[in-house]
Amino acid sequence: DMIKHHRHQTPSTTMTTVDNEAPPPAMMPPPSIKSINASMKKEEEFRTYSITDTSERVVQHYKDMRTNQTVEFYNRMEKKYSFENGAYRRLMTIEEAFVELENYIDASDPDMDLPNLLHLLQTAEGIRNAGHPDWLQLVGLLHDVGKIMFLWGDGADGQDGYSPKGKQWALGGDTWVVGCRIPNEAVVFPEFNPLNPDMSNPQYNTKYGMYAPNCGLDELKFAWGHDEYMYRMLVANDCSIPREGLDMVRYHSAYPWHDKGAYRHLMKPDDYERIKWVQLFNKFDLYTKDGNNELRGEKMKEQLWPYYLGLLEKYGLGGKLKW
Repeated sequence: DMIKHHRHQTPSTTMTTVDNEAPPPAMMPPPSIKSINASMKKEEEFRTYSITDTSERVVQHYKDMRTNQTVEFYNRMEKKYSFENGAYRRLMTIEEAFVELENYIDASDPDMDLPNLLHLLQTAEGIRNAGHPDWLQLVGLLHDVGKIMFLWGDGADGQDGYSPKGKQWALGGDTWVVGCRIPNEAVVFPEFNPLNPDMSNPQYNTKYGMYAPNCGLDELKFAWGHDEYMYRMLVANDCSIPREGLDMVRYHSAYPWHDKGAYRHLMKPDDYERIKWVQLFNKFDLYTKDGNNELRGEKMKEQLWPYYLGLLEKYGLGGKLKW
């Protein structure tokens, strides 16, 4: 199908090329976490989840997410947000999407109480200031834009983005693989795992579940959210961001996989190279969250937007796009 056979998904342990273009510049070694962290928090204070210490809204978010994210739900969202045969929900530019996202607050993230647009600019600018290639900067800008699904979703499907108190369990939050046993040791709030209906289904509640051993990353269905939608949107619009960048978009919320070491029994050898790129990106995604880092106003209008609009054009994402 369109997703699995798109040109960006040719397995490779080296940098991929796109339409015979020269490969992107070689990646610099990852800078130290200390040099990335733009906030006043200590490193160990990020991503702290416990029922007693985490805000009630975050705990409820993950309880809802674990209860509702099933194989059946994934398949339903895959059909609802399909781009097959030219399907789409709206034509709009990236700029117009940012306008829609301006007041969206992530209900699942304990580290951030600022609009997503500011987080996206912080991430992109952190990557840019570290000297990484422009396609990686663009990924920083776009990686959370898939939360735009709230325009077509509702609370019943966990896509109410109009209120920070709305149900958002299919928009954001750490994702895991549906269709096989949820790993208690790798997910936040594992005490909610028994609430998932698939964990009572013998077809899905085993180590491999519905997957073949070492089937590979692209065969896995991670809990539906902004990552998967945005990946599919970028593919549908024929962007030329390299496969490494698309992986960052698609898997950056898959913390059980890229952070906790889960699902190695489902990975192909090439996937071990791919995970390194996602891990690199997530250093910037996590450690550039800073509520005091103000990028609005004249700086954004005069300096940042023209630069990133140029990158959007360069990588085939200028003008009206299919959403």
